[in-house]
Amino acid sequence: MGLAMTSQPNTTTSTQKMRRDELGGNRGLGHRLQAQGQRIQRPDPRRLRQGPPDPSLTTVAGLVPLGAFLREEHLDERLGALFDDLKTGPKVVYGMADQMRLLIDMQALGQPRVFGLERLAQDPLFVHLVGGSVPGLDTLYRDLDRFGPLDLARLDVLVAEQGLWKHQLRQHSVVHLDIDTTVEPLFGHQEGARPGPNPRYHGRPSYHPIVCRVAETRTCLGALLRPGNTGLGADDVTYFRVLVGRLKQALRKEQTLRVRIDAAGDCTDLMAAIHDEGAHFLTKAKLTKDLLSAVFAHQDWRTVIEDDEGTAARQVADIPFARAVWEQAGLRVRVIAVRTLEATSGKQVQLWDDLDYTVKVYLTDDFDSDGDWLARDYEGRAGIEPMIGEYKHHLGIGAVPTDSLNANHAMLLLKLLTYNLLRRFVQRVAPHLGAWQLPWLRAALLCVPARLVRSGRRLLVRLAAGSALLRLLT
Repeated sequence: MGLAMTSQPNTTTSTQKMRRDELGGNRGLGHRLQAQGQRIQRPDPRRLRQGPPDPSLTTVAGLVPLGAFLREEHLDERLGALFDDLKTGPKVVYGMADQMRLLIDMQALGQPRVFGLERLAQDPLFVHLVGGSVPGLDTLYRDLDRFGPLDLARLDVLVAEQGLWKHQLRQHSVVHLDIDTTVEPLFGHQEGARPGPNPRYHGRPSYHPIVCRVAETRTCLGALLRPGNTGLGADDVTYFRVLVGRLKQALRKEQTLRVRIDAAGDCTDLMAAIHDEGAHFLTKAKLTKDLLSAVFAHQDWRTVIEDDEGTAARQVADIPFARAVWEQAGLRVRVIAVRTLEATSGKQVQLWDDLDYTVKVYLTDDFDSDGDWLARDYEGRAGIEPMIGEYKHHLGIGAVPTDSLNANHAMLLLKLLTYNLLRRFVQRVAPHLGAWQLPWLRAALLCVPARLVRSGRRLLVRLAAGSALLRLLT
C-alpha cells in the first residue's frame, strides 16, 4: 500500500530575498497546477535545433543607461582633463580617458582582471560603446603602467568626489568615517609584495591596503595600496588628514564627524591628526597590561542594563588612565570601559575571576557624549567588514593586473571608483535597490540581454518584454 504524498501550501507570501519580480521573472504556478492535478515535465533538449548565429545579440544592455548617466555626470570629461596627458601625440589611438572608461565598464560587468576583456570583445554593444575597436591586452597593461604618484593622487581624489554625497550627508547631525585595512594575498612576484599578518595564508606575500567608507552613504572615500608588511601607524598620518579633510569639507560646520577605527587606531599620531582636523576619533584600545590593571581596579561602574533578576547585565565606566605618550603629545583621551554579560562580537577579555563580565575598552576625544552611547555607536563600524567583502568578492580588489605597484594601485582605485559610480547610478534609477549587492545589481541593471537593431542611421537596443531594466527606464 503506497502513501500519498501531499504538500502543504506555504503561508509566507513573500520574503525580503524574493527578487524574481524585480528581475522580470514569472511567478511559479505550483498551486494552480496542484489544483489541476498536474505535474511539470521537463522537455527533451535534443528536440531543440540550433538556428543561424545572430550578431545583433548583446548581454550587456545595461551599459547604455549607465553610460548615459556617466555622461550626464561629466565623468568622461573629468577623466580626459585629469589623465589624457599620460598619452599624447598624433599616433594615439586609445586615449587614456577612453581606456579608463573601458576598465570601468569591465568592473561594472564583473570582470576584475584585464584578461576579462577577451570575453567582452565579442559583444557587439560593448565593442560599439568603447569606440568600435577593442584594444589588445598588452595595450591596457602598458597604459596601467603609466600611472605615477601624482596620477594616483588625482585618481584617489576622483574616487572621493564620487563618494561624497553632500545632500544626503548634510541631513545627519553625526557622520561616520570608518577606516580599516585588509589583506590581499599574492601568488606572484609583484612589486611591494611582502609577508605580513595574514590570517589565512601565513607567510604569504601580500598587499595591505587602507580602505574606508562613509557609513551614511555606504560609499568609499579613498584607498591607499601598501606593501603587506606595513601596519597602520604614524606613517599614515598624512593620508588620514586627507581623508578627514575631504569629508569635513562636505559637511556643515555644526555637524560632527566621528572617525571609527579598530585597535590599530590606538596610535597617538593618528588620534592627534584626527583631532587636529576637527573630527572626533573613536577607536578600540590596545589592551596593554597597565590599561587592563586600571580597568580591573576601577570600582565606580554605572549600570545601564539589568537582567530579569535585577543583576547588572551591562555597566559602563570612565577609566582614569592616560598613556605617557598622550601627555607628551598634549592629547586628552577619554577611556571608556564596558563590561557586560551579553554575548557580543569582537575580542572580549574576562578580568574578574568572581564575575562573569567580559570587558571592552574604547578611546575617544569626545568628552560630552554618553559613554554607553559612544560604545554602541562604535559597533556600527562593523558595517565596513561586509563592504570590504563586497570589494574582494564582487570587485576583485585582490586580483592585481601587473607586477607594478603603481599599476596595481591604479586598478584598485578604478574598482572603487566603479563601486561609487554604480552606487550613484542605482540611487538615480532604482533607489529601492540600494541595499542590493553587486551580483544582484548586475543581474538586474547591467548584464541584461538585448538585441541591437538599426533603424535608419540610429542603433536601437531592444530589451525583452519582462526585463527589469525596461521597467526601470520607462
